[in-house]
Amino acid sequence: MADITVIPTRMELTRLKGKLKTAQRGHKLLKDKRDELMKQFLETVREVRALREEVEEELMTVHKSFTVASALMSSEALEQALLYPKQSVELTQTTQNIMSVNVPVYHFQTQTRSDSDIYPYGFAATSGELDTAVEALGHVFRKMLKLAEIEKSAQLMAEEIEKTRRRVNALEYVMIPNTQEAIRYINMKLDENDRATTIRLMKVKDMLLKEAIEERQEADARAIRAFGTAEEAPGEV
Repeated sequence: MADITVIPTRMELTRLKGKLKTAQRGHKLLKDKRDELMKQFLETVREVRALREEVEEELMTVHKSFTVASALMSSEALEQALLYPKQSVELTQTTQNIMSVNVPVYHFQTQTRSDSDIYPYGFAATSGELDTAVEALGHVFRKMLKLAEIEKSAQLMAEEIEKTRRRVNALEYVMIPNTQEAIRYINMKLDENDRATTIRLMKVKDMLLKEAIEERQEADARAIRAFGTAEEAPGEV
């Protein structure tokens, strides 16, 4: 409370109570968001781990097939076979909102839908291992794209989780306690002011009562003196 300066008025108390209510509601919403994001993040991480294992395994298969093909074919023939690609690919990106986090979504579309269009060479002068490698590479490319998508999603969700965690901690450990302390301080000051006002009113009442009693006593004394003077007057005559 030493670092907070507040004006101990009822208007300020009402404002702080509204601020506290809003902060507590925001704290609950942010905690729910953080928990849901963490759940989504863990599911995404598990998906990344499983898909990465598949991609690495298939890339090893592609590498082995290309290694065998390069052993069966000359380097010039292999380079000539793969020099001009036959299939073109169109890649577009959109976004998906997950708990206020815009994660990327990649859309992969080839020029033609026929699987045979991925081979940019004739089959007569090439090795069958090269066909296997090209086909496996075409399949793993889609998984690699999916892996990049979910890895980026996991990264963005991790950043948002960290931001949300900092906001939750700021509300839980700084803003809400300070506001509650300020409210207690104002209530204490207002109670002190009420007690001081009550004491002043009681003192004023006692003073007025004392003055009234003194005035009454003086009036009674004057009346007695006047009555005594009236009784003495006939005897003197």
